[in-house]
Amino acid sequence: MCQVEEDYNGLECNQEKIPVPTLNRKCVKCKEGTAVLIIRVNDAFCRSCFKEYFIHKFRAMLGKNRVIFPQEKVLLAVSGGAASCSMLSQVQEGLSREASKKLRFVPGIIYIDDGGACGRSAEERQRSNAQLKSIFTETGFSYFIVPLEQVFSLPTSVLVPGTSDPDPSNPSYKQVVDQYIKEKQTLTEKNVASSVAQLSIEDSVYSPEHKLALQRLFSSLKTLTAKEDMLQTLRQHLILHVARENGYSKVMMGDSCSRLAVKLLSNIALGRGAALASDTGFSDPRYGDVVIVRPMRDYSSKEIAFYSRMFNVPSVFISGLDTKTHDKASIQRLTESFVTNLQADFPSTVSTIYRTSEKLHTVMPSQSQTAEPASKCLLCLCTLDTKVDKASAFHATLVSEQLSQIKLQDPCLDAPAQSAEQCCTEGQGCGPGGCCSSNRLPSHQDLKTLLCYSCRLTIKDMVATDALPPYIITEAEKRQKRSRMKMEISEYLLEDDEEDGD
Repeated sequence: MCQVEEDYNGLECNQEKIPVPTLNRKCVKCKEGTAVLIIRVNDAFCRSCFKEYFIHKFRAMLGKNRVIFPQEKVLLAVSGGAASCSMLSQVQEGLSREASKKLRFVPGIIYIDDGGACGRSAEERQRSNAQLKSIFTETGFSYFIVPLEQVFSLPTSVLVPGTSDPDPSNPSYKQVVDQYIKEKQTLTEKNVASSVAQLSIEDSVYSPEHKLALQRLFSSLKTLTAKEDMLQTLRQHLILHVARENGYSKVMMGDSCSRLAVKLLSNIALGRGAALASDTGFSDPRYGDVVIVRPMRDYSSKEIAFYSRMFNVPSVFISGLDTKTHDKASIQRLTESFVTNLQADFPSTVSTIYRTSEKLHTVMPSQSQTAEPASKCLLCLCTLDTKVDKASAFHATLVSEQLSQIKLQDPCLDAPAQSAEQCCTEGQGCGPGGCCSSNRLPSHQDLKTLLCYSCRLTIKDMVATDALPPYIITEAEKRQKRSRMKMEISEYLLEDDEEDGD
């Protein structure tokens, strides 16, 4: 048995120990300044070198991917947290630098006030909006503060993917930069200053009807997992609408490396494995004319917290759906707790998961830009991963659910001798779905054919699908009518071919 004080006959166990971080360490970059923070075991930085490291990381991410053109309008999605506010600070830093290293796009800011879905009071929403408005005003950028209730007044065109521009990574990118430099040389400093000073501020208000409709929508969702997924979908639709309405072709999200690691694992658990490359990659081109970019995906939450603390980056804490909830309240919350606790004991956890997400690539069809809207999910606009004609398991599950719902709704199914008039007279088959003779299915069954697997699970947790915003219901009806027309045309052509054969 091993003993605490065991005699090794004079032999000492010489094991290499990991050096304990001390305050007397030198900066790994300049080798002169005293380190004020340690990101990893061997990465100690002084104050000035850490700032240059942080700024270079942001600019290197944009320069490596080359998806943003000069003079292009870019919308910064700011939630008030440390990551998105640090992204806003980096854009300010890049625009204020010298001409040779200056960012060349035109930024704007958007904040989605989701207090109606998260249960915040009107006073809390006004207070957080005022704090964010003061931060946005100091930047000098155009900003939009839009309440989530505005989703009930969105047009159906939000769910129709727009036509995308050519790939920015082709050789024409250099031509655009050269053209921008030539145009910049002809402008005077006065014109440049006047163009930056022009602001367009939009602070929307919500109506009481929309507020009640939003509360009804989230109260119809039974689980917190479905509520968080629906909130993310509606927030994305609203950002997409504001970007298109104001001419923004790119949207910057403040997702950090730690956040993307949690998102990758939670999306796998939610059944969004087919859309991982779009949900966690640097660029997300699923919307066509508006591309989502994530320039903060190389930063860990520790780096962002250090930078915000040391350089006084203003941020606002805003409670969400998962605030003050236990670890098992939702799949997203459980995954976050799992990754955070594992990261504390194994520091390479987040980086390992993140490097896995970097290797994922979206397989885009050759005609993806002109694809019909019916080939994409109604809610998340990803390519449908539930092909009924190719996946027999989905087909069998769908048929069994339809038969069970028909039996529950139509009591005359087991009594074919009874007429429909007698059934309706006795009041046995008339329900919320209409007359029993019509064999109409519940609305969530109709929506299933238009959704991907993950969004099907979200709709399945809804008590009443009529609580969805009108633009979603209208687009669903359009797609269903278009599908029925195609089926009728194909059946008609098939009958004509059979008659010609006879």
